[in-house]
Amino acid sequence: MANPYNNQPAPPWPPTPASRPAPKWARKRYVLPALALALFLGVGIGSGDPDKTTSDAKPAAAKPRPTVTVTATTTATAEPEPAATVTATKTVKVTRTVTAQAEADTGSGSDPDPDSVYYANCTEARAAGAAPIHRGEPGYASHLDRDNDGVACDS
Repeated sequence: MANPYNNQPAPPWPPTPASRPAPKWARKRYVLPALALALFLGVGIGSGDPDKTTSDAKPAAAKPRPTVTVTATTTATAEPEPAATVTATKTVKVTRTVTAQAEADTGSGSDPDPDSVYYANCTEARAAGAAPIHRGEPGYASHLDRDNDGVACDS
């Protein structure tokens, strides 16, 4: 069909784009999936059991094989007797001096006042034979009761 205005042939409709080579990324659209398919097929083929025999294969004849036996021999050696244990003892004579103070006897016959006995620490209370001391007993003081459970010098 000719163009009525200038008598030239009409261009084809729709216009076709100029042919140019495909970009490199376009080639990857085909190459990468083809490589992936080849990989999966290769893995599938290679994963077969190599020892698996088909029904057409004949079993191999059994052949005798040599048997290896290893025998280990050890020689027992006598262990020496342990040396005698020597224990040294030393006798120490301990002398202890205790000074007792006489208390004034009021003659009332009642228990001593709880404040009249005082121990500076638990070592003194143990030396006097008073440990453990319970709350309300003579010699009890809060500084001797570390855990505040009512028993002084308990441990």
